[in-house]
Amino acid sequence: MWVVATAGHVDHGKSTLVRALTGMEPDRWAEERRRGMTIDLGFAWTDLPSGGTVAFVDVPGHERFVPNMLAGVGPVPAAMLVVAADEGWMPQSAEHLAALHALGVSHGLLAVTRADLADPAPALAQARAEIAATSLGEVPAVAVSGVTGAGLPELRTALDRLVAGLPYPAPDAPVRLWVDRAFTIRGSGTVVTGTLGGGRLRVGDQLELAGTGEPVRVRGLHCLGGARNEVAAVARVAVNLRGVSRDRLARGDALLTPGRFHRTDLLDVRLAGDPAADLPATLTLHVGSAAVAARVRPLGPDTVRLRLARPLPLLIGDRAVLRDPGRHHVAGGVTVLDVAPPPLARRGAAVARAKVLAELDGRPDLAGELRRRLLVRAGDLTRMGVPVSMPPVAGDWLADPGHWRRLAARLTGEVSRYAREHPLEPGAPVDVLRRRLDLPDRALVEALLAPPLRLRSGRVTAAAVDALPEPVARAVARVRAEFGDRPFRAPEAERLADLGLGPREIGAAVRAGALLRLAENVVLLPGAVDDAVRVLGRLPQPFTLSAARQALDTTRRVAVPLLELLDRRGATRRLPDDAREVVAAPPA
Repeated sequence: MWVVATAGHVDHGKSTLVRALTGMEPDRWAEERRRGMTIDLGFAWTDLPSGGTVAFVDVPGHERFVPNMLAGVGPVPAAMLVVAADEGWMPQSAEHLAALHALGVSHGLLAVTRADLADPAPALAQARAEIAATSLGEVPAVAVSGVTGAGLPELRTALDRLVAGLPYPAPDAPVRLWVDRAFTIRGSGTVVTGTLGGGRLRVGDQLELAGTGEPVRVRGLHCLGGARNEVAAVARVAVNLRGVSRDRLARGDALLTPGRFHRTDLLDVRLAGDPAADLPATLTLHVGSAAVAARVRPLGPDTVRLRLARPLPLLIGDRAVLRDPGRHHVAGGVTVLDVAPPPLARRGAAVARAKVLAELDGRPDLAGELRRRLLVRAGDLTRMGVPVSMPPVAGDWLADPGHWRRLAARLTGEVSRYAREHPLEPGAPVDVLRRRLDLPDRALVEALLAPPLRLRSGRVTAAAVDALPEPVARAVARVRAEFGDRPFRAPEAERLADLGLGPREIGAAVRAGALLRLAENVVLLPGAVDDAVRVLGRLPQPFTLSAARQALDTTRRVAVPLLELLDRRGATRRLPDDAREVVAAPPA
């Protein structure tokens, strides 16, 4: 199935032509049939000579209903321009063509209607010349009469050739169904219709509403007048929703694959049309079936920043129309360059941003996005429409390779700087380093670690910073000199203080392996453990605490925590009667 939108001036026979091709009435409302003009969107379909099916979105031609026309054309990949032979090219013909050009529509054909009322050649020649100057280029043209049926077989053949040349949609693309109608059916509940441009819908799928993010479930699907369990793009589809009331939905909303779109009210775009500097402060942005007021801030000659009145689910590369409703004027087409642009708070930021945007073409580029953003979550890029094809550096974080190397070098420098500023601390806390490197996640700090850096108890240190500060090293040397021949005698707290070994200095010495801490203010030289095992191994086994204290020539203050340390290390074993035995004595 393929979908084609009609376009053209009011009362040029668009609906009559669709009716003649399909045998269906595209005008849905009694008011439309009474007035003989399309006010809202109409839908009809027919089989083509090849066996395929084409569905028409019949749009209104009156200038007052251009927003409705844009809602119908926005999601559709091809257009059939209709010009009446007896009137020729008209103002709404031009505005509809300008809208198609702004949207970048490049597939279409020309139908010159009322060929039974006037020679179609002049209208055909003028219309083809106007169309050739747009994104549609040279298009096939057919003269027809919806009344007599003349030219209809040729038009069907031309439609067959047109849809055969349309790009095939990606079946695994995320769903973004722009809603062009929302209504209630008794016994079924809320139903929305739209043009499915990519992906597929299945009964039971969970989607989310673009406007609120709330989840909804597909209760049923209809396509070409029949119920379906599954509908693949491109297709006109009606979706019966469970879990949402009719008043929560309206034209311009969208049904989305959860987690695959970035809802934004701030975007940077490239403008093809009026000069950016000449734009009024406020315009209307038409994208999909949505029409949203947008405040305009020119950045470069053809780049602008738009602040939308409400967020929309947009992707990099999306095409849209900027229109001035007061002047009934299409200001131009826009290509979305960035859906998560940086703030422009600093002096000169707008000029710098314009230079960046001048290099962008609206095609998603992973390497380029990483260069500009430096660090970004993979999920955020996916929701912007950027395919992710590289592994994250930590969690779901992606990094520009050059920036990641620079961060690693800065991390080493920051660890060393912290060690100089805080010589008695056991390394730099991870959160301190995260702030100094301006990183959004502590996992990134841990991912940057490489020898000689290492993580220990939430702090980062390096072999180069394990050396003791000079005052602490001198104090440890004096302990070694005083107690070297009495390895199991621990200096009293007063003596430690006299030597300059307070709690922080002791902690630094213990971390550096220069002292062994048994308990608060109970420290020995580091070789005391092995020496104690050798001494205790020479005692009759098992031995008591008193025997151990005497053999080690120490006090209970030292012997109790020392034996407990030996128990924990498995060098000794405590027996039920509180005696101990050496498990494995080191060689003498």
